[in-house]
Amino acid sequence: MISHRTAVIATLLSTFTLLAPGGLASAAGSSPAVPPTVNAKPAVVPALQTWTGASGQLHLTSASRIVREDPELTSVANELKADLRDVAGLKLPVVAGVRPKPGDVVLSLDAGANVGPAGNAVAAREGYRLDVTNKVTMTARTTTGTYWATRSLLQMLVSGYPERTAVPKGSTVDWPNVAVRGFMLDVGRRWFGEAYLRDNIRYLSWFKLNTFQIHLNDNEIQAPSGDWSKAQSAFRLASDNPAFAGLAAKDGSLTRTEWNGLEDLAAQRHVSLVPEIDSPAHARAFINFKPEIGLNGGNSDHLDLSKPETTTFMKSVLAEFVPWFRSPVVHVGLDEYPRSLEPQYKAYTNTMAAYVRSLGKTPRAWGSLTEMAGGATGYDRGLEMVSWNNGWYGGKSSVADGYPTINANDGDLYIVPFANYYHGHGLDGPSLYAGWEPHVFGGGQDVDKGNPLLLGAMSAVWNDLVHEKYGPADVHRLVEPTFGLLAHKMWRGPESGLSYSEFMTRVGRLGVGPRTEELTSTLFNAGDPGLPVTLTTPKVVVQGKPVTLDVQVRNTGAGKVTARQLVLTPAKGAPLTKSLGSAVLKPGDGIVRAWTVPAGTDVSTFTVTVKGSRGTLATSASARGGIPVVPAPPAGSEYLSFDAKVTASSVEGDLERLAAPNAADGSLETRWASAYTDGEWLQLELARPAKVTSARLTWEEACAKAYAIQTSVDGSTWTDAATVDASTCKTDEVTLTGTQPVKFVRMKGVKRATTYGYSLYEFWVFGTPAALTPSGS
Repeated sequence: MISHRTAVIATLLSTFTLLAPGGLASAAGSSPAVPPTVNAKPAVVPALQTWTGASGQLHLTSASRIVREDPELTSVANELKADLRDVAGLKLPVVAGVRPKPGDVVLSLDAGANVGPAGNAVAAREGYRLDVTNKVTMTARTTTGTYWATRSLLQMLVSGYPERTAVPKGSTVDWPNVAVRGFMLDVGRRWFGEAYLRDNIRYLSWFKLNTFQIHLNDNEIQAPSGDWSKAQSAFRLASDNPAFAGLAAKDGSLTRTEWNGLEDLAAQRHVSLVPEIDSPAHARAFINFKPEIGLNGGNSDHLDLSKPETTTFMKSVLAEFVPWFRSPVVHVGLDEYPRSLEPQYKAYTNTMAAYVRSLGKTPRAWGSLTEMAGGATGYDRGLEMVSWNNGWYGGKSSVADGYPTINANDGDLYIVPFANYYHGHGLDGPSLYAGWEPHVFGGGQDVDKGNPLLLGAMSAVWNDLVHEKYGPADVHRLVEPTFGLLAHKMWRGPESGLSYSEFMTRVGRLGVGPRTEELTSTLFNAGDPGLPVTLTTPKVVVQGKPVTLDVQVRNTGAGKVTARQLVLTPAKGAPLTKSLGSAVLKPGDGIVRAWTVPAGTDVSTFTVTVKGSRGTLATSASARGGIPVVPAPPAGSEYLSFDAKVTASSVEGDLERLAAPNAADGSLETRWASAYTDGEWLQLELARPAKVTSARLTWEEACAKAYAIQTSVDGSTWTDAATVDASTCKTDEVTLTGTQPVKFVRMKGVKRATTYGYSLYEFWVFGTPAALTPSGS
């Protein structure tokens, strides 16, 4: 297989040959002709099913247009327009009713188009044809197929180097192997916010995944001290119906308007939102709301199915919320209920399945029938099954009983963040790449590849550890290394001749897709160390008030650079993200983005990460409001002044503008000034004891000719840690002696250099926090 880099080099050499004088002469027969180079298969994920390469590239320009040939493609065209601007900096108009011209991007529907194997319903629904000649033409039988074609086009642009405006000429017919290609997120146990849900919809669609199951209710696994009323639990939909007032979680939930917003975005991205309302287990949120429906007098997370009012209530929940959902499928849970109560479980399963169908939806459930009943005898056969565990109901058993089945096998596809079970630190990528496909369940439960009852597969994140401290960025870091890989296996299956490391380099270069709000790639430029992306600013001083920090990214290379996002990561505190759209920087160009750094960030080192960049970049930073960017502290130490209490022996004229705290506020525009006598001092009471190793004093003209830096444990008994007999009267760097931790540091004036007092812009001390040595030890 020709590598992408080899193909690019070969294309450039071919172009050079044609343009060179010898190249023109060869056409006249004076030297042997060089055969044109055929483009290798583009490095998109999932990999294309087919590819017929041609020679050369098509360059999209500002004169290109998006030509929409069918009104049904309006949304697809508009999405492509916005994504092209983000990915390539191209602002192309959408036009209709015109003849395409060279350089255009054409979107077309054709009910008879060749989009995959004849008779393949999945291919007919989602397959497409993409041709790159003197224009780009994308054709499908459905809007969904055309949308997936736009994802391939965008990925071709993203994987192009060095600019994101060139597409290799050639053609593909591409289609998915399975209908359901999904990801499930447990928000019942942990709320992540709307933006993260929206970004996951975008992320799914970037890799042609089409199903996002949202697990809307759950609770911690064990009751604290056996008391389920103290267990953390949540239901994440908030109705304005008074009958359900108090059911929604207070720490985060979605109103109908907010859910509609997710549905709108999912429709634009051709992703189906599959809601899951889990019962009769994992139901503590419902029992909290209505204790009488819980087992054991309500001290349980299982519903009491012996009571008719339990089923009546759960029907009312479905009646209230199912009208919110646009998916043809609603997941109703049905897992991990006690087998001793199987007759009640069977009746409940059959009742709920029939009720969901009466609401116009297909019921879906976690496969449980091997464990619960030893088989499907007497159970509703109109369910779709998600096979999550071979012991509970393996894929082979589910298909044998006639159920349409989705592979979510826990041994391969479950992540429980930071747990010591279920891939707490991410799925096993090499193993999945080497041997997994949607029909593989393991444990003797594999299904024949292509079995019509195998709907597809999905991975899942379960937030079992409700008291563990982590957030959406941490979950994404665990998910991303195998997200594109699983999408590839669900759509395409194995790709011969492409190693795992080569494939992951491809995934890393593609990132998380266009127009995300919070989600950033943790794999960017994997395997390509020649493209720097992480830049570090100098030390930034931030006091107890917000500060505006301006960060400039500048192109220092010889070619154009595209940068998509800036991520500002303080040493302490949450990362701050700024979208650059898709900033295309010419050599020498720069772009500035401003952050408001929150109060309480204190002295932090900021790392600026430029996401989506190509080329050579440099960064600089400056702060507004009188707070400068200052140098990093000496190696192995940190700033100790900025959270210290600052006092002085005197203040010139008792003027507030010359008060002692000015000398440790990080600003060279403010200062402390003393009375006009020798022997005055400025004292820092450190926020915590520390071993103090050095000091930096920035003097105003009224400086000290001679002074001492003194330290103290109690603020009463002082030790000279350094003496300075000849100050620079500008900036003094002073090394301190002594190894014991102290709580107080001061500058003690000995002799003034002028007739005025002592005046310091800044008095900074450095060291490392350490406990005080007990007296007498």
